[in-house]
Amino acid sequence: MKNKWSGERLEAFIYGRDSIEHLHRYAMVMPYIENKTILDIACGEGYGSNLMSSKATLVHSVDIDPQTIQAAKAKYKKDNIRFQVGSATQIPLEDQSVDVVVSFETIEHHDQHEAMMREIKRVLKPNGVVIISTPDKLYYSDQRNFQNPFHVLELYKQEFVDLLSASFSNTQLLAQTYCNGNSIIQDDLQQANLSFFTGDYAKVQPQNIDALYLIIIGSDVDFQKQKLSIFNGEIIQKKSWTDHWQKSNTYRVGNFILKPLKILKRKSK
Repeated sequence: MKNKWSGERLEAFIYGRDSIEHLHRYAMVMPYIENKTILDIACGEGYGSNLMSSKATLVHSVDIDPQTIQAAKAKYKKDNIRFQVGSATQIPLEDQSVDVVVSFETIEHHDQHEAMMREIKRVLKPNGVVIISTPDKLYYSDQRNFQNPFHVLELYKQEFVDLLSASFSNTQLLAQTYCNGNSIIQDDLQQANLSFFTGDYAKVQPQNIDALYLIIIGSDVDFQKQKLSIFNGEIIQKKSWTDHWQKSNTYRVGNFILKPLKILKRKSK
């Protein structure tokens, strides 16, 4: 059966820019979650929870869609992942029960942002950390004249900062930029110092690449601040090219022609 992607949730058979950006975020959280109890709110397909389970003691993976949770349970069978149905405003966990809350690309899918922050504060331990990302409405939507049909309420940078600062006394704002197969995350204050260039043998020139996504790390205690990090998307790009080639008519015709020879080869062994 062919996989069908609605475009709403990133799934593990998708290879491209979206997957590179999402994987970089999960790579970034690894130092914060080692031997900790984690909440992955709006866990979706579950690939992120699965990645974090390699470092965390326990991952609570919560999503609002029962079918998604059932599929995730069937796919990722690990003793330290607990898949549950719940929403960002009604998290099925006890007070002060988790060390880190991870929420990537969630808040723009609903308009109950303050209620979500209250729930995150409720389930977090007093020294807990939240790591949350969202598109920057200015660059993601306004300047590209783009409307994502799955987004309910997007935030501008200052709105995102104000939302998290109202709940956590200590925050760090990060900007995520994508360029030619690589994702770059750095402190937003350093974003102006990042230069891109493009060109060929005839001409080289500066290139403006906006940071479409924002990430905030928040806590009521001091935490390890993020420095510049780069996710090399080479592996994902190779998988993308391979997937694209195998779906092409040229590959299908060639595979059809060679299939009898492959069968004879296997039988001759």
